[in-house]
Amino acid sequence: MAIFKAVYNILWGDLVRIPLPGGSVLGLSLLVMILIPAGLYFTIRTRVLPFRLFPEMIKVTLESHQKDEKESISGLQALIVSTACRVGMGNLVGVVAAISAGGAGAVFWMWVIALLGSSTAFIEATLAQLYKEKDPLYGGYRGGPAYYLHHLFVREGSRRKHSVVACLFALSGLICWCGISQVTSNSISAAFKNAFQIPPLWSTTVLVALAAVVVLRKKATVKVLDIVVPVMAACYFFLTLFIIVKNAALLPSVFQRIFAEAFGLRQAVSGGIGAVIMNGAKRGLFSNEAGSGSAPCAAAAADISHPAKEGLLQSLGVFIDTIVICSCSAMVMLLTPESLTHGLEGMDLLQTAMRYHLGTFGVILIAVILWLFSFSTFLGILFYARSNIAYLFGDHWLPQTLYKVLALAMLFVGGLAAYQFVWDLGDVGIGLMTIFNMIALIPLAPKALQSLQDYENQLEKNLRGRKK
Repeated sequence: MAIFKAVYNILWGDLVRIPLPGGSVLGLSLLVMILIPAGLYFTIRTRVLPFRLFPEMIKVTLESHQKDEKESISGLQALIVSTACRVGMGNLVGVVAAISAGGAGAVFWMWVIALLGSSTAFIEATLAQLYKEKDPLYGGYRGGPAYYLHHLFVREGSRRKHSVVACLFALSGLICWCGISQVTSNSISAAFKNAFQIPPLWSTTVLVALAAVVVLRKKATVKVLDIVVPVMAACYFFLTLFIIVKNAALLPSVFQRIFAEAFGLRQAVSGGIGAVIMNGAKRGLFSNEAGSGSAPCAAAAADISHPAKEGLLQSLGVFIDTIVICSCSAMVMLLTPESLTHGLEGMDLLQTAMRYHLGTFGVILIAVILWLFSFSTFLGILFYARSNIAYLFGDHWLPQTLYKVLALAMLFVGGLAAYQFVWDLGDVGIGLMTIFNMIALIPLAPKALQSLQDYENQLEKNLRGRKK
């Protein structure tokens, strides 16, 4: 725990402290100093891709259900898998944590991270497609940062089977996803105890049993996510949209509060602007995953006609996650009177807000939605783990199965007790993943940019990204 705490402080602690007017301090962590400049760089190099090619993202999404090989997954299915993790714990627990610690202003910085992260997501997903390879165990394709890191550090034709940096990324991912497993089950058990008075042991046992039935079957994960993710995202979006429309008269004051606190104009918020920015950026990364290297593990599996298409799909995924779904979660909490939520944090804050808007039904509904979000997140992270386990241990069923059993055990333990160490475990894992992933993104970015240029050239000729 001491080692993890030290690493956590290096990744997320204030490496640089900038004094601000009013006595506040802006503390910049290592990850913020890496992600924001990288996001700006990729946004400039892609010529503001998230805005310029947004209509094309929609078109690609509508047409990306086709695939050439029976055992592979389509581009749309890869987006659904990554969305299962993005539109999951980060959208509820992550947003609640950001607002609890950083106030309403943290929402603004989550938006900034998302807009910059969309370009980063394009680069890493396109690289995942460019360096993907056949998957002899599950069929179709596999890949991700471990694989393009391998190509960066191991010369073509070399007998080396592993790169040190690629192995470190893969291990960091496995650590991160074990931590997330515990967070998901703990949030579910707490929500079900508050809503239904169900003991954590019971709710956790049912969750683990259902998860085991899905993940221990070869082809079940993507099939289940194909159904669960669109349904849960649509239900949650329209539910929160109803609450927002119902309280439309309060929206101007909510946005005023977000922007005022974002720039430290209300100094009473958790230590001023420094805490606001850091919590928004931290939970923004945890939610949309752009730059962390998680989503490319799904993007590489897509059987799609052009690498840039998958990049556009994953860029849209960041928009869906943060600008749409995370904003909906934030609005539900910020449209609740501060007198009711003052001093609350975590699931207590979210459930109090839902009780205010929808009564007891709201508490029950948010517990059910949280269950779906968390369940899909767990399935998604185990899909991510496949390619990393294969890179570390080869194409064998034993390590694949052992990691699934470990993740299920962590899921069970997390449902029975809450540990701050578990949150730190997930944060350390995703932080290390981001560091190792960024080592590859900058030098390999020209490959992704060439793919983007090729795709846009095809668009000009009305070829729509045919295979080269």
